[in-house]
Amino acid sequence: MKTAKSIEAQKRQQSILINLLLVFICFAWTIPTLGLLISSFRTRDDIAKSGWWDVLPHREWTTKETLDLGRGTPVDKPINVKGDNVTDDELRAGVMLSNGQQAKWDSRRARTISIQEMRWAVNWNFTTDNYQNVLTGQQFKIKQADGTEKVEVGEDIGRSFLNTLTVSIPATIIPILIAAFAAYAFAWMKFPLKKIMFAGIVALLVVPLQTAMIPMLKDFKTMGIVGSFLSVWLAHTTFGLPLATYLLYNYISQLPRETLEAAFIDGASPFTTFTQLVLPLSVPALASFAIFQFMWVWNDYLVSLIFLGGSPQVRVMTQRLADMVGTRGQDWHLLTSGAFITMIVPLVVFFSLQRYFVRGLLAGSVKG
Repeated sequence: MKTAKSIEAQKRQQSILINLLLVFICFAWTIPTLGLLISSFRTRDDIAKSGWWDVLPHREWTTKETLDLGRGTPVDKPINVKGDNVTDDELRAGVMLSNGQQAKWDSRRARTISIQEMRWAVNWNFTTDNYQNVLTGQQFKIKQADGTEKVEVGEDIGRSFLNTLTVSIPATIIPILIAAFAAYAFAWMKFPLKKIMFAGIVALLVVPLQTAMIPMLKDFKTMGIVGSFLSVWLAHTTFGLPLATYLLYNYISQLPRETLEAAFIDGASPFTTFTQLVLPLSVPALASFAIFQFMWVWNDYLVSLIFLGGSPQVRVMTQRLADMVGTRGQDWHLLTSGAFITMIVPLVVFFSLQRYFVRGLLAGSVKG
């Protein structure tokens, strides 16, 4: 039989393994985000030459001096560098000298050689120009391989950022309000066909939203609201209501019956009871669904593309990022800054409401 000490030791080992696993998962999720953030503040040339981890202390070859051989120096014969004879091909790739230094062409045309040595270095050449270029669309210069400079214009996604806020905030608040009323009615009010109607709402959870898009699009065209924010608000409200109603019902139905009955005895109307008592007590469930709904709407591409279209006046962030990937596939300094801008608001929303997140997820899972 296992002794109490062996059981305790086994539990301790399991706890350590679980904690190590959680640390590893957090580390694996955090590193890409950290790399994205650091890259968004680096220059175009730095991103092209090295990885984002170069901002950490590391050892690299650093130029100590530059040797000028003279423009007429032939390169088809061995060249004497610091007492070592090296070839043109070796200088192209970088050759180790006998003194531990490295020799490499600095400019083959000018016949200058860079003498490098290994040193500790960090690359903290950060800039906020990437965010200014992406948000405001200001002009910026790109240095070409031949040394010339090219002037380009930024993406100006500030309007798309505001459009995304315009879509996300109402598309989060509207279904929460409607679902809260519906959940309260299903939980505490009596009316005909209540169970059948609730079963119908639960059944809608398994219906793919893609199957409803075309019929809704036809109806919205008839109403003349396609391409307006109203159409995407209604679409997101329709797709989010079943989950919202089911989640809030589970929470509201578990509220203390004595508290609600006391309010009814004191003469409170169902509406007063809902606004003054049920809503304040349901904040964890409301916040939990708000996180899900806001993040889904904020990161949505398909629904916005179908109901808003590609007009620049109503284009959202996900559409602009998709355009940037197609037109600026090599401009990682702009892509990373644009991607991180899209992450800021969802992160703020999540960390602002995360204390309610677990309580909202467990809504209705425990009785009594």
